[in-house]
Amino acid sequence: MSVTDLAVRLAELKKHRRAVILAHSYQPPEVQEAADHVGDSLGLSRLAAGTEAETILFCGVHFMAETAAILSPEKTVLLPDANAGCPMANMITPRQLGLWRERNPGALVVAYVNSSAAVKALADICCTSANAVEIVAGLPRDKRVLFVPDRNLGRYVASRLDRELELWDGFCPTHERMLPEMAEAARREHPGALLAAHPECRPALLDKADFIASTSGIVKFCRENPAREFIIASEIGILHPLRKENPGKIFHPLTPVADCPNMKLNSLEKMVWALEDLEPVVSVKPELAQKAWLPIARMLES
Repeated sequence: MSVTDLAVRLAELKKHRRAVILAHSYQPPEVQEAADHVGDSLGLSRLAAGTEAETILFCGVHFMAETAAILSPEKTVLLPDANAGCPMANMITPRQLGLWRERNPGALVVAYVNSSAAVKALADICCTSANAVEIVAGLPRDKRVLFVPDRNLGRYVASRLDRELELWDGFCPTHERMLPEMAEAARREHPGALLAAHPECRPALLDKADFIASTSGIVKFCRENPAREFIIASEIGILHPLRKENPGKIFHPLTPVADCPNMKLNSLEKMVWALEDLEPVVSVKPELAQKAWLPIARMLES
């Protein structure tokens, strides 16, 4: 089927299944164009919690669909490709976190939303890159805090708050591939362009950025800043909404290798199949969902 035919079929199925399509900003452009809502983890989580749709087709990776299933247990949550996972989320297991908690009674755990439901269930509160600083700032300073699983986001939060955090040794492979030398080369190639970076990047790269923020924060910054040229140190999928929203501005990827293969597994064809078959379904066992719900709800309240 052509892209046009797939889009028509998708619209038919969406109406038939009473579905809403949510897509992360790192998804392929054609997937973003077919979605009802495009955004970052925090924004999409809030939409998943409040939607009246019967079916949520979540075009992202597994932990995102899992979070939607926890927030909307009465709805059918679909992930177009069941293999769309997150390497960072796999860098900590619930057993590892459980052992840390046993060794550190009374300590607090902040779980980045890029983690499994089982890890979230062992956390005190969750966060996204958009509200991580705010979340940690609200915790008692006399409490020991473990930030999981992203060491780079954790270091950024600690530096912003001048607070010591214990950091799990996890990272996003896509953002980790971006090096400070790339920033230097990009500035030489595009003099005068502003460099906006995601806090999942290495600290040495963040030191060279003009602006640091979440996906939605970068989009807002580029929209509101009068500059006409930007270098973007984040997953390259974000370039699509940036260019779409700002046709008079120029956006350069820091590097073309900042491409998450998991985010790119979803496609229009797989979206159609998912709504045709109502598979693959992402669900969370009720007892686990109940434990994970509170840390997520605390995140959404911030």
